[in-house]
Amino acid sequence: MPTAAGTIHITGDDAADRLLNTDGTALLVGMLLDQQVPMEWAFAGPSTLSRRLGDGTGKRLDAGRIAAMPVDDFVAICCTKPAIHRFPASMGRRVHELCCVLAAEYRGNGQHVWRGVATGAELLGRLRALPGFGPEKAQIFVAVLGKRMGVQPQGWREAAGKFGDDVPRSVADIHDAASLAVVREWKKAQKAAGKNKQDGPL
Repeated sequence: MPTAAGTIHITGDDAADRLLNTDGTALLVGMLLDQQVPMEWAFAGPSTLSRRLGDGTGKRLDAGRIAAMPVDDFVAICCTKPAIHRFPASMGRRVHELCCVLAAEYRGNGQHVWRGVATGAELLGRLRALPGFGPEKAQIFVAVLGKRMGVQPQGWREAAGKFGDDVPRSVADIHDAASLAVVREWKKAQKAAGKNKQDGPL
């Protein structure tokens, strides 16, 4: 699988975006946090955690280190203001659970979740098995990997469902400030029409 940096541009902070584009664990954690808060806030979370855990460079998010911490200690870091999420305690526990799985099953490296997968269905299955990754979140992440990270196993678009198409409906379609604005407008219009992210164009 390709290992070059991805093309996500979402947080408004170059260092935070760089972490997402070069660290698989950070990307997974950002996706996990992406619910009930603005996208920028969610995807900036990994960079915030990296700094608070003592990596002043913010270049890596260490799943093994997080997994080894007592969950309450990690949750306290997540709750420190500014918090990493609107619900920092519950999401902090979920991030800790995710990192425990990454440490136990993927050698502490989020990128190993998609390394070596042969098909989109296999990739989707691996993601669905991760804590906090329900059907829609897993499909969006397949699209993120395919569109922004160059991870395109056979059938990845089919596995991503509607998120694999060309409609700018999710973080998978954000690569600069303009595309971020387009996705925001799409979501706003869908909400006003009583539709969700998987519905077709208005």
